[in-house]
Amino acid sequence: MGQLEHKAAIVTGSSRGIGAEVAKLLAAEGAGVVVNYRQKAPRANKVVSGIEADGGRAVAVGADLTSPEGPAALVDAALESFGSLDVLVLNASGGMETGVKEDYALKLNRDAQVNMLTAAAARMKPGSRVVFVTSHQAHFINTVPTMPEYEPVARSKRAGEDALRARIPELEEKGITLVVVSGDMIEGTVTATLLDRANPGAIEARREEAGRLYSVEEFAAEVARMALADVPTGHTEYVGGADYLSA
Repeated sequence: MGQLEHKAAIVTGSSRGIGAEVAKLLAAEGAGVVVNYRQKAPRANKVVSGIEADGGRAVAVGADLTSPEGPAALVDAALESFGSLDVLVLNASGGMETGVKEDYALKLNRDAQVNMLTAAAARMKPGSRVVFVTSHQAHFINTVPTMPEYEPVARSKRAGEDALRARIPELEEKGITLVVVSGDMIEGTVTATLLDRANPGAIEARREEAGRLYSVEEFAAEVARMALADVPTGHTEYVGGADYLSA
């Protein structure tokens, strides 16, 4: 029996990368998992198939979190498929993609996060947990400069974190805890790849500066652990990047 047996989780942006790995780990603990994707259904279905092959429960749900109906669709899927919603992992983020509007980063990294939390919290029971996934480059943006190419995204993610933290008193009244997981640059993520493309050598430079960078699998394990950890609401779990902490 896993720690999430008979419970359900939503992991936003979980058709690949960190989100996909978190979904697998939560499923391994017994949770029924809503695997969220925006466009790539085959990729999400592959994640679901892998979970089911390992004896877990999962369903792929397409939903654009920046749309009015997106967050509600994910909540409805969790309740209809698994009967509850006990864990919400806010992993989806973006803003460096080509062809997006100037305000897209703020819409996704702040507004959509708040809307997703609002939709989920209305249906979550006491004892439920929300995990917001961010980066050191965003979490510390007000005190530690980041690469110019990433600064707009970093500030939008920090705005999202601040907006979510502002909801802690309301969540406490419902018995829901909010935990933030902040990680250094992660090897193999889409964001790291885009940053390295915009600023060639950025990954290698950060690796040398930090000593090492976490892999997708290593970071996902920390995110999944925080979905279950006995920590107070508002707790921030730092993963890698000791120089950020000393700064």
